[in-house]
Amino acid sequence: MDNQIQKQLEDILPEDIARTFESAYHVIKGDNEHVEDLLRHGGALLRKASQRLTPTQLVLGIAVLAAGAVLVLTKYSDQIQDAIEDFTDGDDQEPAKQAKPAGQAGQ
Repeated sequence: MDNQIQKQLEDILPEDIARTFESAYHVIKGDNEHVEDLLRHGGALLRKASQRLTPTQLVLGIAVLAAGAVLVLTKYSDQIQDAIEDFTDGDDQEPAKQAKPAGQAGQ
């Protein structure tokens, strides 16, 4: 019976880990086209890991990944904020620029 369970479990291959890290690298670099790949590869890796690990190990592993994500976001938060401001500046500043010349024209 134990032998049958071992056969049903999928092995975690080095390629699985490499694909996940490669996709994560592209996403961190700003290539958002790889987000779908990251979710697919990360989900497959998590599924395979969940078959092998105890619930406690799985929770601790996810906690470590979450802490790593927080550290990465903290490190790049200024760059992320600048990118958000650059993206939204065109929308927010346009009405203010139009309102100022109109007020000056009335003087």
